[in-house]
Amino acid sequence: MASAAAATAAAAAAASIRERQTVALKRMLNFNVPHIKNSTGEPVWKVLIYDRFGQDIISPLLSVKELRDMGITLHLLLHSDRDPIPDVPAVYFVMPTEENIDRMCQDLRNQLYESYYLNFISAISRSKLEDIANAALAASAVTQVAKVFDQYLNFITLEDDMFVLCNQNKELVSYRAINRPDITDTEMETVMDTIVDSLFCFFVTLGAVPIIRCSRGTAAEMVAVKLDKKLRENLRDARNSLFTGDTLGAGQFSFQRPLLVLVDRNIDLATPLHHTWTYQALVHDVLDFHLNRVNLEESSGVENSPAGARPKRKNKKSYDLTPVDKFWQKHKGSPFPEVAESVQQELESYRAQEDEVKRLKSIMGLEGEDEGAISMLSDNTAKLTSAVSSLPELLEKKRLIDLHTNVATAVLEHIKARKLDVYFEYEEKIMSKTTLDKSLLDIISDPDAGTPEDKMRLFLIYYISTQQAPSEADLEQYKKALTDAGCNLNPLQYIKQWKAFTKMASAPASYGSTTTKPMGLLSRVMNTGSQFVMEGVKNLVLKQQNLPVTRILDNLMEMKSNPETDDYRYFDPKMLRGNDSSVPRNKNPFQEAIVFVVGGGNYIEYQNLVDYIKGKQGKHILYGCSELFNATQFIKQLSQLGQK
Repeated sequence: MASAAAATAAAAAAASIRERQTVALKRMLNFNVPHIKNSTGEPVWKVLIYDRFGQDIISPLLSVKELRDMGITLHLLLHSDRDPIPDVPAVYFVMPTEENIDRMCQDLRNQLYESYYLNFISAISRSKLEDIANAALAASAVTQVAKVFDQYLNFITLEDDMFVLCNQNKELVSYRAINRPDITDTEMETVMDTIVDSLFCFFVTLGAVPIIRCSRGTAAEMVAVKLDKKLRENLRDARNSLFTGDTLGAGQFSFQRPLLVLVDRNIDLATPLHHTWTYQALVHDVLDFHLNRVNLEESSGVENSPAGARPKRKNKKSYDLTPVDKFWQKHKGSPFPEVAESVQQELESYRAQEDEVKRLKSIMGLEGEDEGAISMLSDNTAKLTSAVSSLPELLEKKRLIDLHTNVATAVLEHIKARKLDVYFEYEEKIMSKTTLDKSLLDIISDPDAGTPEDKMRLFLIYYISTQQAPSEADLEQYKKALTDAGCNLNPLQYIKQWKAFTKMASAPASYGSTTTKPMGLLSRVMNTGSQFVMEGVKNLVLKQQNLPVTRILDNLMEMKSNPETDDYRYFDPKMLRGNDSSVPRNKNPFQEAIVFVVGGGNYIEYQNLVDYIKGKQGKHILYGCSELFNATQFIKQLSQLGQK
């Protein structure tokens, strides 16, 4: 039983968590031998068998083409009907659950493959390992089981600097699960263990032992205590420690250890409900976007069909928004109007290049010829050849432009139909305690402004952020307006209890000063030639504002004294005796930090942290959360909590 993690960490010196997890996966697909990029030999053909957990970890990181380059001819779900392929090795990547192990034993008995490389996403227990050994013996397939590895990869990386614990069974670690009033101690233990197992895997893959800070009296504190214990036990067992020798010091954390800040979702419930204005967060808020893939429904329109014709069926399209996509990388954090403008510019520059290729082709009298024939003409064709060689690049550029045109148009339709710019601006004012230009009741009662859910989100933000809770009479009036607008009041029930409870504990989180200043409507995009009709949409510009999570991180990373974070607990798993103190041993600011939100995170906070760290030279920050939800999913959880 070997740990693949140690070797991986050594290989991936100074890499982002995304690169590290990718290197670990490639190594695994290469039968747990480091994958060398430029080896000339053909890869060994093999099949990959994963469960849903494995699929979720691999799909944001490796494309089907990359899998094929690694020799994976077939990738199948463990619990699907699989035909035997007796002359091919199989690489398994699954969670060590009872049913997965039963199925693997069945595969051994049925002699499905030539050899078996068993990789467990999270560490497998001794007893389950023995089950596999017994099955292998019974099937006389012992020699075929080539390797068994614990991969410690039980988390999903979505960005270079962002990860989430899980996508399958996420209701087990959801905000609702942690905050249920009727949760038993044993259930809570299970939830915490699940979170800690994934965080442990994360640090093994990162190759670093963090210094942990957390707020007291919250679920985050329970996670901190358990994680500290787990890291400590692993470090103490020197022979099998996952953090020994070559792995430490090889990472990006050369001398200094990273800081892990564990915060509880309850310190800020307004942000996850907030309407947003940056591209990635908007896509997540209004479209179906998860694990870096957005699913769009494209209506094919009924304009030109005869009266009474049935509307055409909607086509579903899905797009992957990946780090390879330069436009996405550059603009995912930009305010939406800027994105619309940039898509337009890209389109224009592409058209100019496209015309150039056509022009060159026609000069040479080659309109109809295929590319191959063109490249064979040698006289004075340097110019043309360069045009032709840039064609694949141009086509890729066109694909990305089309993708973002479609995604941005879909987002824009939501903004216009629901007046999301109005909501965003108004909520920003509420959260920053600025004077409001129109009454909350007006927006709630305006039938044209947003969906019932938009109105509920707005009201909850108001309710959470206000110092002085509205009087009973006012509250009744709001409730009536919300009910008339078709809102479900369950979430408010929960937030009311939550607020009464936290009021005893602390003052509401503050969100800094004002954040938006409207600028004149978009001048360029308003040109008639543009794809995006932005009429009536405000061009709001963001001022950098630290949200509560960012503020807490800033205090702890820069060692600032602040009543908000001064009593945060301090754990150092490397200290021999764990002593409970909130007095940090280390007085120097940190270069690297991981913020982890217990109870769920969102792209608004992620973006806020990314913007914050831009101004800090040489510092790195990672954002992680137990699940990633948008406001719709969060409201649903609040609603379930509010049901009596």
